Amino acid sequence: MELMIETSGHGPDVVLLHGWAMNGTVWNAVARELENDFCVHKVDLPGHGGSAFDEATQGDLSLQHMVDAVNAAFPYPVQVVGWSLGGAVAAQWALQQREKVRSLTLVASSPCFMQRDDWQPAMAQKVLEQFAAALQTDWQGTLKRFISLQAMGDASAREVTRELLADLFKHGEPKLAHLAHGLNILRDTDLRGEIGQIDCPVLLQYGDRDTLTPLEAGMWLAKALPDAQFKLHYKAAHAPFLSHFADFVQTQREFLLNNQ
Repeated sequence: MELMIETSGHGPDVVLLHGWAMNGTVWNAVARELENDFCVHKVDLPGHGGSAFDEATQGDLSLQHMVDAVNAAFPYPVQVVGWSLGGAVAAQWALQQREKVRSLTLVASSPCFMQRDDWQPAMAQKVLEQFAAALQTDWQGTLKRFISLQAMGDASAREVTRELLADLFKHGEPKLAHLAHGLNILRDTDLRGEIGQIDCPVLLQYGDRDTLTPLEAGMWLAKALPDAQFKLHYKAAHAPFLSHFADFVQTQREFLLNNQ
């Protein structure tokens, strides 16, 4: 499985993983700020952007497919930054390849994206089901509504929405099946039982107005992970790397330099 990867800069390797339905271009501005110190790799996850996925031979797109693809693409030690769904990929990768993943950053991500009886800081099952149903009738409109939900409550909501919409189709239009299976990954992922086994340094970057991965999910991770530091971006929603760019990049660079 070949991934679309855009690489820039020189130095220790840093892999940037995007969220559901997006592509690596969401990291463009962050990559420009990091590339003087690092070799930065912006990845399109399988079934997203310019990275194809053949369901005829591989079955439904899964979290493990994504982990296997990025692991194969980088046969050397890396530091990984994952946003939302990309954070779940990054966390699973760190669990399975402890010698390869030198550090892990989770940005507005969660060990469990859907609410359960014993887990409330997440999206309600009804919300995910509504998005899954709406995909079948108006997938473009559904993606735009999902982006609006990501920015909702942010002090810079209009700017964040505009930037995410501008990046949405830069690497091509997604396939409906891949989008649907991506929602299934969000629905089914639950890493709570094993995520505490991650022993590399972890940076958690979260917003206090995030309705998709609420702040409480990040706080839970801060307690569950043995070597974690927490950065809270006030008045940020689901994309602090856009709305709180300067603070995000400063925190990210310092963490990467300290753990290269």
